[in-house]
Amino acid sequence: MLSAESAALVRATLPAVSGALDEITTRFYATMFRDRPELLDGMFNRGNQASGGQRRALAGSIAGFARALLESPGTRPDRLLSRIAHKHAAVGVTDDQYTIVHKYLFGAIAEVLGDAVTPEVAAAWDEVYWLMAGALISREALLYQDAGVQPGGIWRPWTVVGRRTETPDVVSFVLRPADGERVPRARAGQYVSVRVCLADGVHQLRQYSLSSDPGDGLRRITVKRDGEVSGLLHDTVHEGDELLLSAPFGDVFLDDPVDTTTPVVLVSAGIGCTPMTGILAHLAGLRSIRRVLVLHADRSPAEHALRAETHDLVGQLRNARADFWYKNPTPEEPDARSGLMDLRGIRLPDDATVFLCGPLPFMRDVRGQLLRAGVPARRIRYEVFGPDLWLPDTAA
Repeated sequence: MLSAESAALVRATLPAVSGALDEITTRFYATMFRDRPELLDGMFNRGNQASGGQRRALAGSIAGFARALLESPGTRPDRLLSRIAHKHAAVGVTDDQYTIVHKYLFGAIAEVLGDAVTPEVAAAWDEVYWLMAGALISREALLYQDAGVQPGGIWRPWTVVGRRTETPDVVSFVLRPADGERVPRARAGQYVSVRVCLADGVHQLRQYSLSSDPGDGLRRITVKRDGEVSGLLHDTVHEGDELLLSAPFGDVFLDDPVDTTTPVVLVSAGIGCTPMTGILAHLAGLRSIRRVLVLHADRSPAEHALRAETHDLVGQLRNARADFWYKNPTPEEPDARSGLMDLRGIRLPDDATVFLCGPLPFMRDVRGQLLRAGVPARRIRYEVFGPDLWLPDTAA
């Protein structure tokens, strides 16, 4: 809990800090990477740095955490913290790195805000930072423990045992542990990080959802050609090659797969279908009798990755059905709807848990449709590929 004295100062300065966060985080990353360039080699994704996505995500999480402390002094924003902790664990963040970030972040705050950062104001925001950092450190320690790895020691070599082209720009890779040891537990809907060495010698990583049943003894990732890491996987990785994969993380997963009563609605667009296919495959593997509704939007049937597999999995489930939307429909899917996803006329199961994944504009639009249709916000769980620039549940 934030002290009363610090809360008053944070409340008074939050508008100024929030308004300057973009400049603050820009200076923060520039200075930190100048002094600690090794952090760009295998820790931070330079594509996210170049696009500004990581900077905006950091700014949003700091402001969101501070607002939550002020609006609900007796509680912590657990949803926000959980999401960040899983993202951190998936790249191997360790406790000591919070001290590094603190040094450069507060240096940037002092540079940007100047004399407005009195010792008292600095101390108040320092309290916010360490409340957030302490909560994340504790959560990440539990995540590492649950994954059976040491903090930061998340990497393991996996052998590619299968490669399949799904669409002209999407490929699936099936992997098994290169050491022959058991496959660690994963939950349907989670993701792994893949760490590669690029042509210039810099290591980069990216997260990919598990697109098959995580309980089948293998791992499968389905990769759209988009960015440095994905492009390298498409161009250079084939059957028999090895990849470094992290332990599985992610806070959007099927909570209780033996639940036979709570309906599941899987809503996706584009490559956002990958975690949904993993959840669907897991339910099929369990021969679940839960009611399952699959809703997906794409450009065309030919560009809809895992489309045939989705049909097959839906057919294996007693109480499942699928509805697809295509901007450019073709006779391959005669029952598909044309245009953008429109939930009017779709009978949504009562009390369903909704999983949502896809481009941010799509998720914003469909989440609004779900809310207007009477689905409570607490039942809508979303996954973002890359830095989370949305954070719709922060205030809640």
